[in-house]
Amino acid sequence: MKNGDRITCQVKGLDAGVLKADVDYIDGTISIDWRSVATIESDFLFLVLLQDGSIYSGKIIKPTASEGAPVTIKILTEEEQSLLVDKASVVRMTQTAESLVKRLSGKVTLGASYAKGNNATQYNLGSEVDYQQTRWGTRASLNSNLTSNTGAPTATRNQLDLGAYRMLSRKNYFLAGTAGFLQSSVQEIQRQTILALGVGRFLKNTNRVRLTVQGGVGWQRTNYTSSAEARQPQDIGVALVSSNLQVFTFKKTRLDLTGSVLPAVTQTGRVFSKINASYYLKLFGKIDWNLSFYGNWDTQPPTHLPSSDYGSSTGLSYTFGNK
Repeated sequence: MKNGDRITCQVKGLDAGVLKADVDYIDGTISIDWRSVATIESDFLFLVLLQDGSIYSGKIIKPTASEGAPVTIKILTEEEQSLLVDKASVVRMTQTAESLVKRLSGKVTLGASYAKGNNATQYNLGSEVDYQQTRWGTRASLNSNLTSNTGAPTATRNQLDLGAYRMLSRKNYFLAGTAGFLQSSVQEIQRQTILALGVGRFLKNTNRVRLTVQGGVGWQRTNYTSSAEARQPQDIGVALVSSNLQVFTFKKTRLDLTGSVLPAVTQTGRVFSKINASYYLKLFGKIDWNLSFYGNWDTQPPTHLPSSDYGSSTGLSYTFGNK
């Protein structure tokens, strides 16, 4: 450590400026501010992401340091090549293995609320799973909400998003494919499916802020539960513009905001948009309290159907793997 302390531990990974490690004589995982680390060494295999988008797979070994020189770490790649990088340029280190299960990470969120006045009850379930390789990765996320109260029909909303990306040879650029499924009783959407392909870029990628943008084209099919005008499925070609912002504060809070706009290219003037935002406050260990907002909008819905569905929820989240 920069203060002279030495910690013998098992390094689990680095994300959002927090180095996670297991110590034999401490119950649970400890969190260390990455800015306070002077040197690090581990025999485990890691995926190391740098600010310029470069990704390497290898072991972290202690470099030969000279007094007054910038703090660096040395990566011994799987090809037995040595690479010396500035510690400040390291954004993420994910402990990996040959086993598929050990490459998985994610979180699970549960929440509920009740109001006696109108006997209103709300339940929400969220989950996210990530899988990473050196140059590519996949993600699956699920958000499910159920709301019921006296004198009104039960409202449900279920959203499943699947995504995959591959880093391109040009640094900070990636090719991405997405598939999304949405059900919303408020908008009387029985099933909405979207498939899209695009190119994205990391605009900012540090231990405190991560910002990506993506543009592409796609196809969307919507099946409605009612309305004579919408009995037949609606097939629409769309353009896609989306962005993801993540902001971190050491051991305290995290903001995750994803928004997308889909202008229809086969129906003039129609625009679809979606947003998912979550704010996490660390409680203890791998347990966070979170406040989430979701919403989806349609500027030209079928006659007599609502143009939007949005809401908020709160609950507790548990992270697993290298999250």
